[in-house]
Formats: sequence, C-alpha cells, structure tokens
Amino acid sequence: MKMAMGQWRNAGGQKLIGFLTVAMLSLIGFGFFWAAPARSASENQGSYTGVASCAGSTCHSRMDGDGNVVRQDELKIWQEPSSPSGAHSRAWAVLNNNRSRFIARNLGLADAASAPMCLGCHVTNGASANGAVRLDDGVGCESCHGPAGGWIASHYAGVLNAPSVGAEMRAKHMANLQAGLRKLEDPVVRAGVCADCHFGSAKDGQFVNHRMMAAGHPRIGFELDLFSQLQAHHQEDADYGWRKFGAAGARTDHVQMWAVGQATVLERSLDLFRSKRGQDGMFPEFYFLDCHSCHRRIFDQAQPVRTGVDNVGRNLPEGYAPYNDENLIMLAAAARLASPALASELAARTAEFHRAMAVDRAAANQAALALGQTVAKLKAAFAAKSFSSTDAFVLVDAIASRAMTARFTDYAGSQQAVMGVDTLLSSMVSSGQITIGAAAGIRADIDRAYGAVKEPNSYKPAEFQTVFERAVRAIAALK
Repeated sequence: MKMAMGQWRNAGGQKLIGFLTVAMLSLIGFGFFWAAPARSASENQGSYTGVASCAGSTCHSRMDGDGNVVRQDELKIWQEPSSPSGAHSRAWAVLNNNRSRFIARNLGLADAASAPMCLGCHVTNGASANGAVRLDDGVGCESCHGPAGGWIASHYAGVLNAPSVGAEMRAKHMANLQAGLRKLEDPVVRAGVCADCHFGSAKDGQFVNHRMMAAGHPRIGFELDLFSQLQAHHQEDADYGWRKFGAAGARTDHVQMWAVGQATVLERSLDLFRSKRGQDGMFPEFYFLDCHSCHRRIFDQAQPVRTGVDNVGRNLPEGYAPYNDENLIMLAAAARLASPALASELAARTAEFHRAMAVDRAAANQAALALGQTVAKLKAAFAAKSFSSTDAFVLVDAIASRAMTARFTDYAGSQQAVMGVDTLLSSMVSSGQITIGAAAGIRADIDRAYGAVKEPNSYKPAEFQTVFERAVRAIAALK
C-alpha cells in the first residue's frame, strides 16, 4: 500500500490538522525552526546538485504517488504550501516576511534573507557558493540526504531499473551510502543530522542563542520521531524494508527513534553548554536554562504570591535559574528499558549536575561532562535495542508516572511529554498493537493535552497534569 507515513493520523481523527493548528504553529513560530540541517560540501562526499536534479517524471516529481519502488511525488509533498510536509521548502521564504524583518532589525542585520546567522539553517548550506543550489529552494533534498554528486547517478539507475530481488535493492542502497548518501534510517544518523538545526550545533549559523530569541526568534523545541513523521515523504512498504533494513516488511522502530532522539538532543545540549556556546560575555548563555522559571509576571505587593512550583528533580536553592531539562526528564523515563544500571547512574549524575549549577561554572562543566558520558552510553544502548511490542505502553506509563509528572513544573518538559506520548501512540498503530479507529477514539484526549501546552504564558502545571493524566489513562485502557 502506497501510503505516506503519518497518513493514518488524518484517517484516525484528524491528528495532523488538530496538532498543527492547535499546538504546533505556536511552537514553530510560523516556520522558523522547521529548517533541516545544512552542511558544507567539503564535509561530505560529492558536490551539491540542487533540487532540480531530483525532479523529472521518472524521479521524484510525479503528480501522483504511484511509482513502483517509491512514491515519486516526493517533490510535490516537499512543496506543499500549507502543511508541515512543505515547511522545509518554505524555510528561506519566511526570512522575507514581516516577523523576520522585525527580528533582523532587533539584531542589527540588514537583511535576514542574506544573513549567515540565518542561512545556516534556512537554506541548504553551500547555496550561495554553488550555482546548482538556489536560495529560494529553502532547505532542499540534499540538506537531509547529503550532497548528491557522488551518488545521484547510481541512485537514479537503481530506481529506474527496479530490481525484483530484495537483496539487489539492499546492495544498491549500500553502494549509495558508500558514495555519500546519508543513512537516515539509522536513528543515530538521523538524530545527528536533524539536531544541527532543530536544536543547534557548534557551527556558525546553527545556534539560536538567547539574544536571537530576545529579538523575536521562536524558542527551539524538537522531538525526532514526531517531526520525522510530519516531514515524511515516503511510505514504508516491502521494498522499503529490503532497501533500508535488508528484510521485507521491516519498518522504522518509532520507540527507538524517540529514545535515540531524546538522548541525542540532551547529549548535544550538554556538549554545547560546556563549549564557548555556554557563555555570553559575563553571563551564562540563557538558551540552556529553563525560560519559564524566570519569565513570569513580576509585580510588587504586600503579600507576595509564589508563582514557582517545586521540582523534585532539581536540587537548587530558590531563585536559581535551572537547566532546561526537558529531554533529561524524557530520558529518565526511558532509561530503565535500556539498562537499569544506566538508569540509576543517570539519576545520580542528574542530581549532581543540578547541584553543581548552584556552585560555579567549573563544577557545572565537570558535572555536565559526567552526565553527558552517561547519556552517550544510553544512546548507544537505545540504538542497539530492539523494542518489543509492549515497550510503547511501558514508556507511556513511565512518562506518566508520579515520579515523572512531579517534574512537569515548567512548560518545556510538559511539551516534550505530550509529544512523547503522541509519538508512542503512533508507534502502537504502526506496529499493529492498536487500530486506527482505537487511536481516533482517544484523539480528543491527546488534543486536550496539546491544548494545555499551546501557549507558554498561559501554562499552568496543575491543570496540565490533570489533562495529561486523562490522556494517558485513555491510552492505558487500550492494552
């Protein structure tokens, strides 16, 4: 069946429409953080050939997705003008809108559409130096799949002369990988590629610091598996299984993709925190801190009302800005599935890191290094693990446990919890554990949970926990 990943959500209760219009537009800031990673040609085999090289009715620009091996309407989906699937193609265009011009003025930039600090993520890197790549193509095919100069010919031949033997398909795909095609079916590879722009990297133009957010750039929020599904331009059928995994019917492990994504982003965060990115003049780089621990209304009154909520996961004195631990909370929920020993190590090093944040920069860096080492081991454990059919239910229970929900005191962690439960529900459908109809039956509960994190300024921890727990109970009832 030629169905793009995620279509079950439309069939199962308007998931994509509800999510995008109710919650995601407020999170993506009208397209700002949907840009995919960008890398220079010198870092990869081959050279950039541009989006046009992927076009043609025998390649990826058919009007209908009826190709024998792949859909072949991938460019049409990539260019969709209003849905999440077309956001990459709009990435450069948004640099020319009123909001971008406002941000550029605040940052002292003449033009966001030509500023290196913006182009690092809003176009395919190398666009200005390579005539084959157009700025107005935004984030093109090669931003994710890698410069195609070394592999486009063999890739084209493999699709045009579709072999009937699965082993041949696999061999051709492996040859393309050797020639520079990125192995995006590998969750570690995909997470590393996507995180460059959807979270940040040490490269110039790929880090949204606090100064940019103060100027008006949307805050960064990312969950690998959910974003992958919203951007998917392909279907996972039998020949996909042969090409990518070497077995007919093999599919993406969405639980694994979610877990590896959480670990990758946290590992990246801790590495950047310890680097020069962690300082901004005499101040710490506030990007790494929990925005809403400080961004609350401040006013004088005879009997002050405390607006903060105690967080059992943070051992900090009152008044200290905590580290943004949204991915750390999710990783703590998943760690025991990968390794009970590493789960205990993660808990101990997490506590030490939060304590060190109240000591000094050197102590915080040392604790971040130790915590990052544990996270790296967990990422490897997740990447090597084959998750069972019941693991998604176990993870939902873990995310919704009292030990975890007590840590949902701020907006960022609660947002991750909703996205995590949603992507785990998706994995239950794709694995056949529950039906599309059953998923549609609890869509209203999930949408209410999204509604609770729609607007950060109106976020109320107690109300969120009530709505979130209702959604989780609805999923648990499907066991």
